[in-house]
Amino acid sequence: MHVFPQSVLELIPQVEAYLDQATQFDDQTPVRLKEAIRYSLLAGGKRLRPVLLLLCYRLGKTDSDDCLRAALPAAAALEMIHTYSLIHDDLPAMDDDDLRRGRPTCHIQFDEATAILAGDGLLTLAFETLATGLNEPALISACCRELAIASGVAGMVGGQQADLEAESCPESLRTLDQLRGIHRRKTGALIRSACRMGGILAKVTPEQLQSFTTYGEAIGLAFQIADDLLDETGTTENMGKRVAKDQNREKMTYPGLMGLENSRQLAKQLVESAIDALRIFPGQTAALEWLARYSIERDR
Repeated sequence: MHVFPQSVLELIPQVEAYLDQATQFDDQTPVRLKEAIRYSLLAGGKRLRPVLLLLCYRLGKTDSDDCLRAALPAAAALEMIHTYSLIHDDLPAMDDDDLRRGRPTCHIQFDEATAILAGDGLLTLAFETLATGLNEPALISACCRELAIASGVAGMVGGQQADLEAESCPESLRTLDQLRGIHRRKTGALIRSACRMGGILAKVTPEQLQSFTTYGEAIGLAFQIADDLLDETGTTENMGKRVAKDQNREKMTYPGLMGLENSRQLAKQLVESAIDALRIFPGQTAALEWLARYSIERDR
């Protein structure tokens, strides 16, 4: 059981409050759709992506008195995109899961059509949140571009398609390069985007933005390796979702290609690379270092 540092814990309620406020829809929104969106979005979870964005924003700001309010819309938008992807990934046509965060998945709790529309609603709400919540046009444009690339056909959506196609790929043709490409898009792109958007909002130097990019890419891949390991070694009780799904669906995974121990070693190397990328910053990097280690030491 990992105890989150105070600098991380204090961010999560701010994200939760913003997400709650952002989904207080007006009377034009069908009640069932509103319920499905809020059921999935407000179900808790690690909030890793918004927390990463806020920590990178805080580290990159030169004004130590600056509050985090300016970055919360982008943090919330990231979590909306992430939750939409989970809703759609759980659908029968995709990963066909009936449990998420210890509760019935959206299409089980409501119905398949409502779940699809809830995901669609969160996708569009994310960009509405960026457009109306951020103040500077240049930052709105930069963050919308960053999030669209990370979540689109060259990013998360493309990675999901490649992951589905890989299920029918013969084992003899499966390669680490192929697997790395899938997960850099499916999981890594949004985590990388979280770090970059924090830097963009903080108006960091190009060199600092590259450091955030390197950090995000490394922990994004490490996080997915840890997910692959937990699917084999974790429990449904801890994970809040079914385990051993990857093997049952013949998915391509790091343990499947490299074995458990080699996968663990690769994840550790990636974490060290992520931490090393933060050396350029003069500020306090302890929270980001902790999150990098947590990404592979977690049990859920």
